[in-house]
Amino acid sequence: MPALDIAPLLRSTVGFDHLWRLLDQALQVDEGGSYPPYNIEKHGEDRYRIVMAVAGFRPEELEVVTEPNLLIVRGKRHEEPEVEYLHRGIAGRAFERRFQLADHVRVVDARLENGLLVIELVREIPEALKPRRIPIRSERTVEARAVESRSEVRGEAASGEESSPPSGERVEVQAA
Repeated sequence: MPALDIAPLLRSTVGFDHLWRLLDQALQVDEGGSYPPYNIEKHGEDRYRIVMAVAGFRPEELEVVTEPNLLIVRGKRHEEPEVEYLHRGIAGRAFERRFQLADHVRVVDARLENGLLVIELVREIPEALKPRRIPIRSERTVEARAVESRSEVRGEAASGEESSPPSGERVEVQAA
């Protein structure tokens, strides 16, 4: 695979350090190989599931840890010293698998069922970061409000109440 040179991008961007670190990690060769095998599934708009095949591991031999934007899954089997294997085809070696998580993605559940470690994730975007609809006013709306306020002022003046004119409007004073 050809090397990717991101140096020109680094010279012209500010604040994207996290993105470049993710890209660099994605392009590195995974030393862990493909053990243990896993699936990443998407369930709906904001729900995800990671399923790892961890046959032979007990729940106390597995560890699921989250750090900011990172999920780490570790497994280490405790061997039984008195067992003599004639053939050993079930892998039971220690492993550590890391998953980069997007902002606002958190683990909500982890369970072991039928030799599969199932990790449920959900993306919860805070209300302050969700898109919001902004109402658009038109000139007619602004003009209608100005006309209403002028007529209210004139109505108060006709009823004998003193009021100050709206700014920019000329008011004639009549002598009695």
